[in-house]
Amino acid sequence: MECVAPLGPVYQAGTLSGNPLAMAAGLATLTALTPELHDRIAARTNVLMRGLAASAARWGVPFTADSAGSMWGFFFRAEPVRSFADAKTADAERFRRFFHAALENGVYLAPSPFEAAFMSAAHSDDDIADALERLDDAMRRASAS
Repeated sequence: MECVAPLGPVYQAGTLSGNPLAMAAGLATLTALTPELHDRIAARTNVLMRGLAASAARWGVPFTADSAGSMWGFFFRAEPVRSFADAKTADAERFRRFFHAALENGVYLAPSPFEAAFMSAAHSDDDIADALERLDDAMRRASAS
């Protein structure tokens, strides 16, 4: 802590930095995030990824997706994305159609194909099933050229 201003050269600031209530909430969250809970969230993320891939296959849409724990993302491209150069070759117009169709169906995704999404502990199995149903319609609509 001696490196942090005013004693040291590192300036640190934030809306709730050091706020006792925010610190207590953060500690409670870290305590609740057990390995078992992380595993459950990752399993639900995998269900979502498999469901999206199946939907894309059903509608003949080039698609690749991946996840790590609760973080996930996808591209409208047949091959896996391993670099930014790969990501830039994905079908941005199809993403735009999918994004807007998902939004119209009540599924709120990040508006850029380059952003990651995150599953939370609040998402239930029923939430995932409902989202996949809505996203299947969005995939169908995005499949039209």
